[in-house]
Amino acid sequence: MNYIFNFSREIINWFHFHGRKKLPWQINKSIYKTWISEIMLQQTQVEVVIPYFKKFLKKFSNIKKLSKSSLNDILFIWSGLGFYNRATNIYKAAKIIKKKHNNIIPKNFKDLINLPGIGKSTAGAILSLTFNYFFPILDGNIKRVIQRFYNLNEKNYQLEKKVWKKLNKLLPIHNSGKFNQSMMDLGKIICKFKNPQCIICPLNVKCLTFIKKKFNIKKIHKTKKKIKCWFILIKYKNLFYLKKQKQKIWKNLYYFPIFYKKKKMFQWIKKKKIVLKKNKNKKIFHHFNNYTLSIKYFLTKIKKKKELIFKNKKKIWFNTKNPQKIGIPAIVKKIFLEIKKNKIKKKL
Repeated sequence: MNYIFNFSREIINWFHFHGRKKLPWQINKSIYKTWISEIMLQQTQVEVVIPYFKKFLKKFSNIKKLSKSSLNDILFIWSGLGFYNRATNIYKAAKIIKKKHNNIIPKNFKDLINLPGIGKSTAGAILSLTFNYFFPILDGNIKRVIQRFYNLNEKNYQLEKKVWKKLNKLLPIHNSGKFNQSMMDLGKIICKFKNPQCIICPLNVKCLTFIKKKFNIKKIHKTKKKIKCWFILIKYKNLFYLKKQKQKIWKNLYYFPIFYKKKKMFQWIKKKKIVLKKNKNKKIFHHFNNYTLSIKYFLTKIKKKKELIFKNKKKIWFNTKNPQKIGIPAIVKKIFLEIKKNKIKKKL
């Protein structure tokens, strides 16, 4: 009997032996868990997401609890995970689900794709991974597998369009969920960006890139743009002045007054009658996808809290010993940690 290669069969068989089946959102599977995990996994590695997912589910165990929460409640749990617009989208989507769908997450593609933060691939992932519905999905791992298997050379939009077309043809009717999970796992475990394990790949007999021994997927190393900025740290005992920001960077999170021009910073300092002490620590760098923030921060201590009075709820005194449950960026936590370390060193 001659061997006939079947793409979906080969990859699903591989998954049964080698795929990931015990991720937190795969245990006692539900549409709610799949939705939250898929949003968290956008542009973020599984290993990073797992502890945040567990913490999120502990606080918001179901859609009803989530829909009753405030944006600040969600951002507090999300703090450190990055790409905070995802948390905002979850908050907005939960409110819509409560209002329009009576706290029941839609099980159809049309309603799902209309929710904030859910696009074509995410909607397909939610439905196929939860209910085994016939929808393809496209993440970075799957895109890489298809691009290499067919040795596709197209760029950007044309490449994505072609990959979607291939996926629609490959997707099996009866095992869509397993196929999608298999493809993601194969891209993560075998068809890695660097040093792919082609020799043990279940698709290697037909993979054009492997056959031609020509890996044409090269990463373009772009020099990240560096943006300078300054933080002003105002301290009163164990309290720090933080402000809820509307800027695109870390939107709706609380952090120190930030300035991108020295002139504006000094104008603000003069207006507030603040005396600064330059921090002796080195510059702190915070990396984003397209740029890096080069941050210098200045620390000033005030003797009386009334020296800086405000009634606006968007401005608070953050207690480092008994922290309020608010969303703060990872860089702010890092600075607090450095200040604590320096304080301990001085005592020794």
